[in-house]
Amino acid sequence: MKKNYIFICLFVSILFSTPASAALKIGFVNAIKVMEQAPQVGKANLRLEREFAPRQRKLVAASKSIKNMESRLKRSGSTMSQVQARRLERNIRDKKREFRRQQEEFREDYNIRRNEELEKIQKIITKVIQQLAKRERYDFILSDGVVWASKRVDITKTVLNKLRRQR
Repeated sequence: MKKNYIFICLFVSILFSTPASAALKIGFVNAIKVMEQAPQVGKANLRLEREFAPRQRKLVAASKSIKNMESRLKRSGSTMSQVQARRLERNIRDKKREFRRQQEEFREDYNIRRNEELEKIQKIITKVIQQLAKRERYDFILSDGVVWASKRVDITKTVLNKLRRQR
């Protein structure tokens, strides 16, 4: 990361030290802001929510079922026979184990799908930035690793506007 920053600084300083730099057009895109505000991200989140809502509801129901069993054991455990109490305890333990497994699978599946969606969005954003750079004749567009960029070179709003129009 530090090497990239040093390389970029060196590259930019060399560019600005030459007489040709007067015609050089440089832009900056705040990638974090784009990912937070791009409408494609909101749509992807809705798709993920719809896709995973049934499994989420099942997990919530399973959690409630386990809590009900635990409260029944707490309430009635002293009046149950030892065999019934042990059977219920074993059942609760098995249900908890299954619940944790399902929860972990859910998280893994959700993260895989979220990463797929984010990858699609990043490709769209990159394409929009490249199209904008060609159309507006930018020589150089910076993104990550920039410590500061003036409003004069910040094209984040322009990128977001193009993404909003793409929907």
